[in-house]
Amino acid sequence: QLQLVESGGGLVQAGGSMRLSCAASGRTLSTFGFGWFRQAPGKEREFVGSLTWSGGATSYGEPVRGRATISKNNAKTTVFLDLNALDSEDTAVYYCAAKQWLGVPRSRSSDYDFWGQGTQVTVSS
Repeated sequence: QLQLVESGGGLVQAGGSMRLSCAASGRTLSTFGFGWFRQAPGKEREFVGSLTWSGGATSYGEPVRGRATISKNNAKTTVFLDLNALDSEDTAVYYCAAKQWLGVPRSRSSDYDFWGQGTQVTVSS
């Protein structure tokens, strides 16, 4: 099993930036690819971005494309989501997800086997 714990959420100002972290434990991080998703109240879960297990390829959802970066630090067993130029539309619970040997970035939540509990991000204007 792989355990994922997100952190770094909270209240952030519009126009600012944030970094979310996803700490992984239980398995070797280097063999896992990761996805970030978010869900706003009353809306469906939305794809934010994906990173392959090798770290060689990424994909981002249209609402965050050009503003988001996903990276992972195998040594520290942590995955990051950096998002800038925040606005109220970025307010949501953000989830980290993982799949072993993810060779191609995936945007469907059903493609991932392990999930964190989520962290709330609220963007204030």
